[in-house]
Amino acid sequence: MLVSAALCHPLHCSMDPDPHEDTVRRLREAFSSGKTRPAEFRAAQLQALGRLLSERKQQLQDALARDLHKSAFESDMSEIILCQNEVNLALKNLHTWMKDEPAATNLFTKMGSAFTRKEPFGLVLIISPWNYPVNLSLMPLVGAIAAGNCVILKPSEISKGTEKVLAELLPQYLDQSCFAMVLGGPQETGKLLEHKFDHIFFTGSPRVGKIIMAAAAKHLTPVTLELGGKNPCYVDDDCDPQTVANRVAWFRYFNTGQTCVAPDYVLCSPEMQERLLPALQSAITRFYGDDPQTSPNLGRIINQKHFKRLQGLLGCGRVAIGGQTDERDCYIAPTVLVDVQETEPVMQEEIFGPILPLVTVRSLDEAINFINRREKPLALYAFSNSSQVVNHVLECTSSGGFGGNDGFLYLTLPSLPFGGVGNSGMGRYHGKFSFDTFSHHRACLLRSSGMEKLNEIRYPPYGPWSEQLISWAMGSQSCTLL
Repeated sequence: MLVSAALCHPLHCSMDPDPHEDTVRRLREAFSSGKTRPAEFRAAQLQALGRLLSERKQQLQDALARDLHKSAFESDMSEIILCQNEVNLALKNLHTWMKDEPAATNLFTKMGSAFTRKEPFGLVLIISPWNYPVNLSLMPLVGAIAAGNCVILKPSEISKGTEKVLAELLPQYLDQSCFAMVLGGPQETGKLLEHKFDHIFFTGSPRVGKIIMAAAAKHLTPVTLELGGKNPCYVDDDCDPQTVANRVAWFRYFNTGQTCVAPDYVLCSPEMQERLLPALQSAITRFYGDDPQTSPNLGRIINQKHFKRLQGLLGCGRVAIGGQTDERDCYIAPTVLVDVQETEPVMQEEIFGPILPLVTVRSLDEAINFINRREKPLALYAFSNSSQVVNHVLECTSSGGFGGNDGFLYLTLPSLPFGGVGNSGMGRYHGKFSFDTFSHHRACLLRSSGMEKLNEIRYPPYGPWSEQLISWAMGSQSCTLL
């Protein structure tokens, strides 16, 4: 996910006075006081966050329009509604999620009570990106609040409008003794990473993810890394090309392609490519008109730096559709490339823009081999009228998420985990998975202080009979309720 500016590595930052020391200390003291632990406090903060999303919806939409030229529809669908749903789900299930989970016991511990307790980690750092600056800031925040943590949120300085609005609004709704925002760029993030946190949640690129992980390793801090990669999209010969084109074009060009789970390239046969090209052109024209630059439904590249990078990728292969650019408007037309070589930059880096390369393969097995010799992607898609083909791709590959005959709509389901694997990240969130990510799962066994006679079998000196009895007792499990 190409969403983070270069970080000032914590080992190389300047020796200026630490601007975050007071904030970190204040939030640690609040957590130590136990303020965030009661369900009532967590619910009150979640309700406040829900009110923010409802009462300040227009301000959030306006900020997203300034930063990314997002339409109100895109802002609602991909940012505000998803966050509101996450809040509502957490409020509905908070007491259930917080309950101790009973565990099976063996005969050795039969008279005791075994359970898992979900405890908050403590002080959590959330570092969010610019491409979905509301969603990717507030979705993990919901999980951290529900789990009972104090939080420092560091939004991206690249999406300036949204950063400013969140900095203005969050302190008005959330308890400032337990939640804080830190603004600024790479140097401020580097300074933050010098502190010890109890969990770090980062969304961004694999390159910056390595810096986050290295900084966390100094304090043995657990991390959740939501990264990115090149998401393959296999299209079988038996597909209806217009159906595939409609779905692929919508998911590729949504948010101007600045989506970490967007299909990054298509694998298909030369014959399917010939059928797919006019279908893609038809879909793009239907979605965005004859001049997509005038469409209210197509966003813009976030800034000049990313525009220049994407403009350079247009030189790879051959432009079959689109290719028009306007640097002053940070505009790049929905584009399809063909005759692309695997060694070209457009196939070596995550595109993160409205450019879709088509790569031809001779068979399903060749497509699977192509996918498997690259880093594991955050998402993988397969289109086919045959469920056997879709399932074969699913079984023979690995990715953070998978879509059969559709794109990333699985992200709208809080019942499914979201996260990467390998180079595309580690850890998962959304729904209860967010609560679990920000919770320490503590193993507990409570026993009576009496009935000591029953314990004598485990004490030395050991004999053959006691060894056999202990082995039998430890191997016999039965379920017990608290």
